[in-house]
Amino acid sequence: MTSKQYTKEEVAKHNKKGDLWIVIDGRVFDLSRFAAMHPGGLSVLLDEEVAGQDATEAFFGLHRQEILLRPQYARLQIGTVVGETPQIVARAPGELSSVPYAEPTWLTKGYHSPYFGDKHRAFQAAVRKLLEEVVLPDALAREEDGKPVSQAVWDKLAEANIMAMRFGAGPHLQGRTLLGGIIKPEEMTTLYSLILNQEFARFNARGYADGGNGSLIGLPPILKYGKPALRDKIMNEFFDGKKFVSLAISEAFAGSDVSGMKTFAKKTDAGWLVTGTKKWITGGMVASYFTVGCRSEKGMVVLVIERGPGVETKPIKTAYSSAAGTAFVTFDNVLVPFENQLGQDGKGLHVILANFNDERWGMTAAAIASHRVVVEECLKWATQRKVFGKPLVSQAVIRSKLAAMISRVESAQAWIENITYQMANMNHQEQAILLAGQIALLKSYATKTAQETAEDAVQIFGGRGITRTGMGRHIEHYHRTVVFDAILGGTEDVLEDLGVRQALRAMPKNARL
Repeated sequence: MTSKQYTKEEVAKHNKKGDLWIVIDGRVFDLSRFAAMHPGGLSVLLDEEVAGQDATEAFFGLHRQEILLRPQYARLQIGTVVGETPQIVARAPGELSSVPYAEPTWLTKGYHSPYFGDKHRAFQAAVRKLLEEVVLPDALAREEDGKPVSQAVWDKLAEANIMAMRFGAGPHLQGRTLLGGIIKPEEMTTLYSLILNQEFARFNARGYADGGNGSLIGLPPILKYGKPALRDKIMNEFFDGKKFVSLAISEAFAGSDVSGMKTFAKKTDAGWLVTGTKKWITGGMVASYFTVGCRSEKGMVVLVIERGPGVETKPIKTAYSSAAGTAFVTFDNVLVPFENQLGQDGKGLHVILANFNDERWGMTAAAIASHRVVVEECLKWATQRKVFGKPLVSQAVIRSKLAAMISRVESAQAWIENITYQMANMNHQEQAILLAGQIALLKSYATKTAQETAEDAVQIFGGRGITRTGMGRHIEHYHRTVVFDAILGGTEDVLEDLGVRQALRAMPKNARL
């Protein structure tokens, strides 16, 4: 790139094949050699409104800003236009978006929050910078090639103790330096966990995210019910980014009905002998350990099964990337030591259900954050896309769709912030009584409204919204994968029923109209 300046008249002279310049946002690009390789064909560049002209509007009607930042295209810039300063600047890693509703109000200039303060904002900025610099490039690459999270990423996250923080406050944080010391272990609350969950969900790489987060639902039962030696061993291996845990509950025979599982654990003198299969196990292809729900002679027992003889995993193809590591897991007469038992035999359902609130809360937080990214995409596109000579947003029907999108995501965000604040001020038993129904209802609401936004987003983007590359690729990805949120952690119908049943339990017997 050079700092040389050209007048518009000079640029206009270079308007033919073999000698082709254009202007994009005050920057002059020499496309003479590139034009023949242009994916859209040479004729597009030779158009009289493009060749030798200011093609800013045409470019941003077809391409994302990130194209200009790629080295192979950035080096085509030969200078700038005299008297013009580039106006379109990419958001730097860690910075907030200036687009309305692209950030929750507590992060938006001029707004106030009863829950979050300056320390939360500093924490959020540091987390976003780390994730965008370290995780984002890997996420986009692995989402395409289907490989798991790169070890270099795990090493960086471990160095900052990010994965330890994702399990919230607790003794597991003692003695650890959190994100370079930005907060102390004793300062960690569920509000910081909400920030972590929502920042991790901003990437357009759903399979990668689920594959990397599988241990977030597989490890908690071990942390709560595991014997100290087993708990500390597996916990530290995961926090160091070396080994991973998958929750193995779902079966072809039993999905939401966890009591209908067929995987059987037989008690022997040497330990538990486990035989059965598990299906749709997120992160199962890379897991070293499985937290497994099994039938037993007393009812149900939960065991930690280490990958080894008798344990086999096969990939399951789903609508999103194989980076999720979704697996069909077979246990063929696997001998499990007694010390790998979580909780009491016959009380396994309690062990499984004890984690459902936190699991669903985390899924909901992520669903709302990815929903917000789509709102930002649609606001950007509707203002830059020209139709019938006017911006797309000049059409009332488009503004109506945007209004509905904004209302959905803002209402869900307000609800989860309130629930999160309650979690930060309640013990686990209080949460089970007072918040299980609310979390269930919010998850169903968040996933239903997200699917409505996905449909509206495709309509706003048109053909681009169903194309896996280019301008609408985030919309296509979201529309294709948003339904996962509606299934994982309990289907919408099951959760809505749970929410109402929880409310009915609290109904006073003397209540009358």
